[in-house]
Amino acid sequence: MLSAKSAEVVEATLPVVGGAIGEITPLFYKKLFAAHPALLRDQFNRGNQANQSQQQALAGSIAAFASALVAHPDQRPDAMLARIAHKHVSVGISNEQYRIVHEHLFAAIVEVLGEAVTPEVAAAWDEVYWLMANALIAVEDRLRAESAAAQGADPASLWRPYTVVARYQETDDVTTFLVRPADGGPVPPSRPGQYVSVRATMADGARQIRQYSLSGNPDGALQFTVKRATAAAAGGPVGEVSNHLHDHVHAGDVLDIAPPLGDVALAEADGPVLLASAGIGNTPMTAMLSHLAATGSTRTVISVHGDRDQLSHAFRSDLGQLTAKLADATAHVFYEQPLGDWPQERTGLVDLATVPVPAGTTAYLCGPLPFLRSVREQLLTAGVPAASIHYEVFGPDLWLGQDA
Repeated sequence: MLSAKSAEVVEATLPVVGGAIGEITPLFYKKLFAAHPALLRDQFNRGNQANQSQQQALAGSIAAFASALVAHPDQRPDAMLARIAHKHVSVGISNEQYRIVHEHLFAAIVEVLGEAVTPEVAAAWDEVYWLMANALIAVEDRLRAESAAAQGADPASLWRPYTVVARYQETDDVTTFLVRPADGGPVPPSRPGQYVSVRATMADGARQIRQYSLSGNPDGALQFTVKRATAAAAGGPVGEVSNHLHDHVHAGDVLDIAPPLGDVALAEADGPVLLASAGIGNTPMTAMLSHLAATGSTRTVISVHGDRDQLSHAFRSDLGQLTAKLADATAHVFYEQPLGDWPQERTGLVDLATVPVPAGTTAYLCGPLPFLRSVREQLLTAGVPAASIHYEVFGPDLWLGQDA
């Protein structure tokens, strides 16, 4: 792991680098895209660049990794690395790109910090970067090999054409797409809770990539669900790919799709499981619940979901039907603005105070970051260990520094 000499330098300079990271990362991306404009056009999410959430996620991951090395020099934050690696593979990040990132990231660091970046400081942070990069490369190579072996493909070939065989309107702004391999080959295996990357060609010719959770596991097909975006952040594109799928993709069309990935997947176990979601965050939870019902699970299953109202609640009927199929399952739904009569204790934001959480519960969370923070805190208060709380967040992970 990090050498003793570098650990001392990193610990001493972490406040300075951390304090400037918000200035360093936007400059890094500016330099990166100026030198390699195709990355922004065909690989990076233009919306996340416009609203700066990707810059925040990169800053958080670097700071979290460096802090972990300093606090625990003999340990590697594998959970954090696994999360990043799955995202990288899902958008086709290559090993060679780590050198490109290194070049422009360190140029940005030197430009922002100036004379503070002595040869000793540069060498220490260079060691941090390559420890992180090489660890990610190893995990990503393994993930690519596993995905390729599962579908008999070349590990270097991420994308595969899928034909849309059906689309279902779940709510006014949520649509489920059912797709099958266009080559007639087998569907790659997936685990409940994982996602697929979809690559779509925009009006300007750019090929943009987005991840969508699998919302079921039908035979011989993949099923993912997409919510229409209705508002832009900081002037960025409004749901560029999601709205394209809603407006332009129908049965018979072909999409480029990458194999299922994602490190937050339902683990096979016997203990109680709690599935908590908000809004469209219930897509992976529906897949988990469907798997539990299909396998006749006897686990105690607690589903908790928060939404605006009944009409905006996608998979509402599925939740009731799947819960009824399980031997020991309950569903607790909260609506902020319920339509008609609705229990007062289930009106408002998700509140676990009235939801029994048995000892030994493993929890899976998915939804907006404020929801994740709130529910995680409630679960910790209820006695659920941090190691038993797993989360998935849509878009750049702005919570990488958390022990979740």
